[in-house]
Amino acid sequence: MADFNFKKWNLILGWLTFLIAFITYSLTVEPTVSFWDAGEYILTSSKLQVGHPPGAPFFQMMGAFFSVFATDPTQIGLMINMMSATASAFTILFMFWSIVLLIKQVIKKDIKSLNGQNAAVLGAAFVGSLSFAFTDSFWFNAVETEVYAMATLIMAVLFYLGLRWGNDMFSPRGNKWLILISFVVGLSFGVHFMGLLTIPAISLIYFFKNYRTVTIKNFILANLAGIAILLFVFKLLAPNILRYFSVLEIFFINSVGLPFNSGSIIAFFLLVGFIIFGIRYTRKKNYVNLNTALLCVTFIIIGFSCWIMLPIRANANVTVNENNPSSARELLAYYNLEQYPKTHLFYGPQFTDQYAGLDKNNPYVDDKPKYEKDEALGKYVIVNDYKNGLQNYNSRHASLLPRMWSSEHAENYMMYAGFLDFSIKTEYQMQNELRSAINDFRNAVANGEVDYQDYHSFLKKYGRYIDVEKPSLIKNIFYLFDYQIGYMYWRYFMWNFTGRQDDIQGKMDLHGNWISGFDSLDEYFLGMSQENLPSDVRNNKARNTYYFLPLLLGLIGLFFLFNKDKKLFWTMLVFFLFTGIAIQVYTNVRPFEPRERDYSLVGSFYVFALWIGFGVFAIYEKFSDFSKSSLLAPLVSLVCLVAVPGILASQNWDDHDRSKRKTAHAMAIQYLESCDPNAIIFTIGDNDTFPLWYAQEIEGIRRDVRVVCTSLFNVDWYIDQMKRKAYESAPIPSSLSHEQYKWGTRDYIIKELVTKDTLSLDQFLGFITSDDERTKYKHVLQQQGYDTSGQRSQDLNANYLPTENIRIPVDKLTVLKNGIVKVQDSSLIVPHIDIKIKGAALYKNRLMMLDIIANNNWERPIYFTGGAFGDEDYIWMKDYLQLDGLVYKLVPINTTVDKNNPFDMGRIDTDKMYNMVTNWDWGNNGDPEMYHDVETRRNSLTYRGNLARLIEALIKEGKLEKAEQIADLAMTKMPVDMFGFYTLLEPYIGAYYELKAPKKARELFLKVSIKYQESLSYYSDLSEENQSKYIQTIYSDIERYRSLVDITTFYETEDFIKKEMGKFNDYLRLFTGDPESEELQQEDILDQSN
Repeated sequence: MADFNFKKWNLILGWLTFLIAFITYSLTVEPTVSFWDAGEYILTSSKLQVGHPPGAPFFQMMGAFFSVFATDPTQIGLMINMMSATASAFTILFMFWSIVLLIKQVIKKDIKSLNGQNAAVLGAAFVGSLSFAFTDSFWFNAVETEVYAMATLIMAVLFYLGLRWGNDMFSPRGNKWLILISFVVGLSFGVHFMGLLTIPAISLIYFFKNYRTVTIKNFILANLAGIAILLFVFKLLAPNILRYFSVLEIFFINSVGLPFNSGSIIAFFLLVGFIIFGIRYTRKKNYVNLNTALLCVTFIIIGFSCWIMLPIRANANVTVNENNPSSARELLAYYNLEQYPKTHLFYGPQFTDQYAGLDKNNPYVDDKPKYEKDEALGKYVIVNDYKNGLQNYNSRHASLLPRMWSSEHAENYMMYAGFLDFSIKTEYQMQNELRSAINDFRNAVANGEVDYQDYHSFLKKYGRYIDVEKPSLIKNIFYLFDYQIGYMYWRYFMWNFTGRQDDIQGKMDLHGNWISGFDSLDEYFLGMSQENLPSDVRNNKARNTYYFLPLLLGLIGLFFLFNKDKKLFWTMLVFFLFTGIAIQVYTNVRPFEPRERDYSLVGSFYVFALWIGFGVFAIYEKFSDFSKSSLLAPLVSLVCLVAVPGILASQNWDDHDRSKRKTAHAMAIQYLESCDPNAIIFTIGDNDTFPLWYAQEIEGIRRDVRVVCTSLFNVDWYIDQMKRKAYESAPIPSSLSHEQYKWGTRDYIIKELVTKDTLSLDQFLGFITSDDERTKYKHVLQQQGYDTSGQRSQDLNANYLPTENIRIPVDKLTVLKNGIVKVQDSSLIVPHIDIKIKGAALYKNRLMMLDIIANNNWERPIYFTGGAFGDEDYIWMKDYLQLDGLVYKLVPINTTVDKNNPFDMGRIDTDKMYNMVTNWDWGNNGDPEMYHDVETRRNSLTYRGNLARLIEALIKEGKLEKAEQIADLAMTKMPVDMFGFYTLLEPYIGAYYELKAPKKARELFLKVSIKYQESLSYYSDLSEENQSKYIQTIYSDIERYRSLVDITTFYETEDFIKKEMGKFNDYLRLFTGDPESEELQQEDILDQSN
């Protein structure tokens, strides 16, 4: 054994870690599309289409390769998910070898044979790499199609190559590793920029290798140099290459008159010629360092060349072609994320800027010119009026380190930091009506009658009359350390190495926190008792506890490395900080995003897992002082293997096992199958759009349905694509030309009401899309006697809304002919639909939706997914909907929404919806062996609500057998214990009673009441301080429990009612202590039920 070659053991154990990881991820990988971006990545990879900026072309090309191995289209999702599993397994392989190299560097030995210490090196690498393999965030990335698994692989490969370069730096041709590093850096642009964050650590490897004497000064300079290289590659090299192509493309087409793309071809040959000349010249002159630098840049460019795929595929007019980066200029905009809000890291506006109005000195700044191809002219033309095209931020609301910056998250910032202070502007302080309104508002705030949304709306409405206090620099710094780093980094870090409370998104509340498994410590850190926990908390599959073991082993390794090799320690510390803290600072995290964001921080968890490897070796070294046994290294490795990777794997398996989950796939099909043939369906965001794209593009399901994502429907490139045929789906009906909705045109149309009359939709659209001067805002101002000399041309030349009242005609014969409404319901069809446009302006996406309505003329059925509930999301026609399965169909039948039940929209065709629901594939919903993740559970809000309405309608029509069948189906597919959201079960309890199925009603009632009892019992044991803190939750549970008991009073026996009311009163007394206080009075309720 002692003579066995170390290199062979290194290879064998390295590949063994790969195999363990690969088998683990293969067994737990999602078999098809999942929620969020996965659907988009699968379809854009398999078909090499263009996804959202900043793009991932290399990732997509690798995905296309993996999709080749699918035996049929339904397997493509699995194969591309397996790409993430494979990439993650290779990450573990390179991590193993990196740990070996790191420990060899620390012990300063060239290991050849397998003695005790050498075995400890391999054992440490084995434990460290498998520890990372089973961590929460990395495992999550490994089993779905997202860029982060491959990005982590690139990061691991780069670090491994950096270590190899460090070992061979002074050997002949040692810089071959640097050239390879450069190539992989270039490839990282085709996956995710996270891999670039290894550059500062690699620069420190070079520094410590070449400077034996380290001073504070040269150490700081070395770190600054590493940051400078990172910024050069990320912010200068890549974007300026694209800018170089863009400039030459426009010059040779617009100035020289060559055909489109000629400039890009010339730019390519010039760049290649320059590189060849530079390499030959520096080699001839023996400029070694310059030659190496030029080779590095060349190989970065070669790796970066994977981006050529994007314009090639964009010019092919693929079905999904986001941002249409078909030219060099558009590709540059795509890289620079020009469609997203601009962030300011060091100085800029805060979110309160939206309440301040225009800046007095510089109200506007220039936009970027938007070039488009003019095929007739054969030139690129600027289509937007970019001079003074953007509103500048108000300098009074700018500050250093603007951490609280996003105007879209104003309510969330106030949820975090509290209501903003404000005062009446001096010039308005004598207006009694204004003062009275503000005083009334302040009193409402003091009485707790105003929520954050109301407060935000008030500040927006009265912004011109008040001065809103911006968050101070101290508050911004506190937000940085407390929320962005403390909550949004440290919490995620502790999830991975200490334990996780549950899978419900945390909002600095009772969910999503880190725990350890030691109840007393968890109670101290959470401020909440961990005894008598409700079953929903205790049984949440994502409740994972590691008892600090991974954290402690990593800290042992960290301190061991600090004592043994400070140079390597600082290298890894910089690596850790850049892949964790620096990401949070750079991305300027906003509060309470739609989902948790731990997946982007796996780089720093990777580094900490390297320290876990060092921790194993440190323990071996400590015990080797007392024992020289050859079994010591295997024993230490085995104990650490069980204590850390073992506990991580056992705890994390159940909530990372997606092998049976097909809920996103099932939901997508249900949305599409809920639509009539040749339909148009308006979607809202990621989760009701990307899975539908996947179903159509990959599996060919319902390609006759045109999916229109309204969040993209405000940009010209997407509108252009909607006006082209896609598979069996005809173009959207639209009369607007590209010129009328091009970039910067009619982005929003302000209200300037000159009449209360109602215009027909055609008249309305004709007015706001007209180029007649009388339809422009300038004409209105002139008619009102305003001086327009100081106004922007963009404002003066914009159209306006002359009225907010619109009439949509209804052709009854066309409606019946096209099956929009059944013949038997023809008497319900209205002659027209009147809508009122609310808000201060009409935005382009709503304009385009109205354009579809006007030109469709009830030819094609139109649907809404119900992903949002704002009036504008249904183009102000909530009273004209029909619930069909999961979607709302636009019908010319008035069904006024009950103000007391605003979410119950639309009428129901019971026969049609019953047939839909009973034929649904539920994607393993309700299977006790499947992990029902938070998105699956959240979707039950829609399913339960819609099915409850169907049951109610069936009961009203006397179709009792069908109603009970639907109720049973809902309870089977969405069991009480797996889905939560218990208030949505109240209609089912009442329905079972109505259906003369008291046993089922009682069983469901008892299950739900136990949930409330557990919750109230837990809160009753808390301190008065904590009860006061969570009084709203307690009160909500009491009222829901009360409502539940109220249902039984209409149906149950007197004995049952008395028993359950007694239980409720017992739980109520846990908080009131008063036997009479607010209790359900048995006599009154029994009299009422009789």
